[in-house]
Amino acid sequence: MISSPNSKLRVGVIGTGAFAETCHLPGLQSHPQAEVVAICGRRYDHVRSLADRFKIPDVHTDYHELCARSDLDALTIVTPNSEHAKQAMAAFEFGKHVFCEKPMAMNVTEAHEMVRAAEMSRKIHQMAFTYRYLYGVQELRRRVLRGDIGTPHYLRAQYDCWEGLQPTYRVGFRDKLALAGGGMLYDMGSHFFDIARFICGPIESVTGFSQRIPRQRVNTHTGTAADIETDDFAAAWFVHESSVCGQWFASRATPSFDEKAYLEVIGQEGALRASLSRGSVDVLRVSTPTRPAWEELPLPQEARDKSPHALGIMMRSFVDACLRGNLNGEVDASFSDGLAAQQAVAAVTEGIVQPIWIRL
Repeated sequence: MISSPNSKLRVGVIGTGAFAETCHLPGLQSHPQAEVVAICGRRYDHVRSLADRFKIPDVHTDYHELCARSDLDALTIVTPNSEHAKQAMAAFEFGKHVFCEKPMAMNVTEAHEMVRAAEMSRKIHQMAFTYRYLYGVQELRRRVLRGDIGTPHYLRAQYDCWEGLQPTYRVGFRDKLALAGGGMLYDMGSHFFDIARFICGPIESVTGFSQRIPRQRVNTHTGTAADIETDDFAAAWFVHESSVCGQWFASRATPSFDEKAYLEVIGQEGALRASLSRGSVDVLRVSTPTRPAWEELPLPQEARDKSPHALGIMMRSFVDACLRGNLNGEVDASFSDGLAAQQAVAAVTEGIVQPIWIRL
C-alpha cells in the first residue's frame, strides 16, 4: 500500500502490441498518481518508438530485467496468452503488484500456479475483465441483486462479427494455438464466463463446443500466407450454483444483430439487457411480460461519450487498488476469478473431446 496522497505508483508494462497502446499505457497515464517508468517488448526499435510517443523514460527487451527493477511497484502484462504465466510469476518473485490480460493462462495448471504465486506474494493481483467496468453492466448487476426482475432464471450473452472471414483479415497471435491456446473460446469465452459469475455467482457445471473454418490469411509479421489455427466460433451452456441456467455464443464468422455483443439476465418479472463493448456502446434496457418492447434505462452521462471509457476505468482501478492495498470487491476481478474463468473454458474443451450426443 502507498499511503501518501502525493505518492506515485511506479508501473512497468510488459507488451507493446495494439492493446498496450490503446488501453494499458493511456489508461495508466490517465491516473494522476501513476507513472509508467518503463516498457518491455521483443523488438528494441518498436519499443523505443512507442516509449517516445508516450514519453516513457526506459525500455527493455527482457522482461526479467524489467521485473527485477527496484524502482517499480507494479507491472501490467499485455502479451500473448502463452507468456502470461511466466511473466506474472517473475513479477511476483520480485515483489510487484500484477495486472494481467485475459485469458489468464494457457491451461488450468498454469492458472493454479499463478494464483498460488499471487497469494504467496501478498501483492495485488487483478485480471483484465473489461466488461465489469461498463456503466450498463454495473447497473444491471445492481438491479438484479436488488430484485428488480424477480428471481433470475436465465442468463445469455452473444458476440457476432464477420471479422474473421474478411479478405483483409491478418493472422496474429490469437490465430496460433501455441500462442493463444484457442480462438473465440479463449478470447470471448473467458469474458463471458467471468461476466456470468460476476452477475449470478459461481458456476456449477459447463458444456459446449467450438469450431474452426479451414482457411489461410496473410501473417501480420511475415507477410506470407498462414493457416488460421484457432476456433472461429464457440458456444457454452452452464448452470450456476444458484440454479440460474446460462448460455453464450461467440463468433468472428457470423453477422451481428443490432449490437455486436450483449448480455441478458431474465427473471420472473422481467429482463435486463446490457451492451458489451469497450465503452463505445454502453446501454442498458429493460423488458417485462406486460411491456415486452425493450426500453432504455438511465445511466450516467459518461456512458454516452462513445469512447472506450471502460478501458481507462479498468486501468485506473488497478492503480487505485495498489495505492490502497486491496481490490474493490464490488467490481475488480482477482487472479482467483481468472482461474474460475479458465476452469470453465477448460470444461468446454473437455466437453468437445467427450461429447454426449442423444440420437433421435
